[in-house]
Amino acid sequence: MNSVSLALFGFLVFFLGYKFYSAWLSKRIYDLGEDFRTPAHTYRDNIDFLPTKKHILFGHHFTSIAGAAPIIGPCVAAYWGWLPAIIWVVLGTVFIGAVHDFGALVMSVKEKGKSIADISSRIINDRVRVLFLIFIVLLVWLVLAVFSMAIADLFVAIPTAVLPINIEIIIALGVGWLIYKKGSDALLPSLCALGLLYYFVWVGTETPISFETMGLTKTQSTNTWVVLLFIYSGIASLLPVWMLLQPRDFINSHQLIVGLGLLFMGIFIAQPVVDAPMLRVTGDGPSLFPMLFVTIACGAISGFHGLVSSGTSSKQLDQLTDARMVGYGSMIGEGTLALASTIAAVAGISLVTNCNLPAVGAVADLNWAIYYDTWAHASGNKAAAFVLGGGALIESLGFSPALAKTLMAVLVISFAATTLDTATRIQRFILAELGNVLKIPVLKNRVVATLTAIIPAMLLVFTYVENPATGVVQNTGWALWPIFGASNQMLAALTLMILTLYFWQRKKPILPLFIPMLFIMIITLTSLFLKAGQFYGSNLFLFSLDIFLIVLIIWMIIEGLLTVKNLKEKHLLFIKRN
Repeated sequence: MNSVSLALFGFLVFFLGYKFYSAWLSKRIYDLGEDFRTPAHTYRDNIDFLPTKKHILFGHHFTSIAGAAPIIGPCVAAYWGWLPAIIWVVLGTVFIGAVHDFGALVMSVKEKGKSIADISSRIINDRVRVLFLIFIVLLVWLVLAVFSMAIADLFVAIPTAVLPINIEIIIALGVGWLIYKKGSDALLPSLCALGLLYYFVWVGTETPISFETMGLTKTQSTNTWVVLLFIYSGIASLLPVWMLLQPRDFINSHQLIVGLGLLFMGIFIAQPVVDAPMLRVTGDGPSLFPMLFVTIACGAISGFHGLVSSGTSSKQLDQLTDARMVGYGSMIGEGTLALASTIAAVAGISLVTNCNLPAVGAVADLNWAIYYDTWAHASGNKAAAFVLGGGALIESLGFSPALAKTLMAVLVISFAATTLDTATRIQRFILAELGNVLKIPVLKNRVVATLTAIIPAMLLVFTYVENPATGVVQNTGWALWPIFGASNQMLAALTLMILTLYFWQRKKPILPLFIPMLFIMIITLTSLFLKAGQFYGSNLFLFSLDIFLIVLIIWMIIEGLLTVKNLKEKHLLFIKRN
C-alpha cells in the first residue's frame, strides 16, 4: 500500500462531503437560507460579540478545534493498523464530526449565542442544564491541564520552537491593531505576519531557548513553562477577541494550511510505503472496539468542538450562511490534519533515522514495528510519530533536519496553545453561566471566573497519583487522560442528543443526527465501564470519578428520553382534543 493512495482517498471523501453532504444539511435540516440577524450584531460589545468576516472566523474556529488531540490520537491509534484509523478519521469527520460542529454552531446562533448547556434547559429542563455545565467544567479543567503539560513538554524537548511561538503573540497583537484600529484588510497583514513567523522559525532553529541552560532541571523547566502558559491563557482569555484571539488564529490557519501543504507534498514526493499492517487484532493493548473510537477523538468527532461552536464562534458569526464554511469546513480541515498525522504514523516514520522516542529512547532506524511494539510504547510516545515522521516528509522537500523538526514542533505547539486559551475563555463563560444558575454571583466576575478556570487545572498538573494501567506515579492530569477521550466523545453524543431534540421539535429529518448520537453513546459508555473495571481496586479516585461521569451521563440520557415521551403525550393529547 502506497501512502499516496491513502491521501487521495481522504481528499476525495472530504471534497464530496463538503460539496454535497454539507449542502444537503444546510438546506434540509439547518435552514441556512432563512433571513436571520446573528447574535454578533444583536449583542455586539466588541469583546466577545463581534461580527467577523467568515475567513477570519474560519481561521479562529479551525485553529481552536485543531489542537494537539487530532495529532496525538491518530499517532496512538496506528497501533491497531492503518485501515481502522483511516476509515474512522475520514468517514467519522464527514458524517459525524462535521455534522456535530456545524449543528452546534447553527443552533447556538439561532438561540442568541447561548451555550449548549443553556439551550438544553429549554429543550429538556433546568436539571439537565446544571448536569451539562458540571460535566463541561470537569472536562475543560482536564483539557487545560493536559494541554499545558503537552506544550511545556514540547518546549523542553524542542527548545528551537520557543522563540517563534512566543514571537507570534507579539506579531498577532500588531495584526489585530492593523485590522481593527487602522481598517486594514486582513489578508495582507496576516500573510506578512506568517512570513515573519517563518523567519523566526529559522532564527529559533539557530538560537534555541531553554531554562535548563539557565540552571533549572528538566522538571523545573517544565513546571515553569506550565505556570507561564496558564498566566498567558488567563490574560489572553480576558482580552477582546479582536486583539489577540482572532489575529493569532488567522495567522495559525495560514500556518496550518502551509504545514499541511508541505506534509502532503512530502507524501507525494517521497511516497513512503505504508509500514503498518492493515489490521492488528492481537497485541498487549486494549481491544480495537471501543478504544479506537475514543483514542481518535478530535480527529473524527469531539465534544470540545461543540463548546467552541457555541462558546466563541457563534458570538462572532456575521451571517448565518457563513456557518457552513466555519462549522462544517473547519472540521474537514481538522480531518485533513488527522489524516496527515495518521499517514506520518503508518508510513512517514519509516523514513526516520537516529531519533529519540519518549517511551523507548535512542533508535537508529525507526519503523512501525519498533514504534508500536507494545501498547505502553505506542501511548507513551504520544505525538512523536507526527513530529518525526512529518519532519522526515518535509526533509524530502530539501529542508534541513533541524529546520524540519522545528517547523513540525511549531505547528503542534501553535494549535495546542490556541486550544489552551480558547478553552480558558470558554471555561470562563461556562463558570459564569453556572454561577448564574446556582446563584453564585462572584462567578459572573470575569477575573474571578478566569482564576476559577485556571487554578483547579493547575492542581491537576502539580498533584500526583498512581496510574493503575502502568503503576507509575504521574501528574493527576495525565493519569486522568484515559478518561478524557471517552468523556469528550460523550459530550459530543449529548450535544447530538440536544441537536436531535431541537430539530425534531422543528419537524426536520433527524436521522443524520440521531444515528451518530446512538453510535457515539454506545462506544463511550462501553469505554467508561471498561475503565471503571480497570480502576476498581487499584485507584479509588479514578474509579469514583469514572462512576460519577457515568451517573451524570445516564441521568442526562434519561432526562432526554423523558422529554421525548412527554412531547409525544402532549402531541397525542392535542390530536384527541382536535
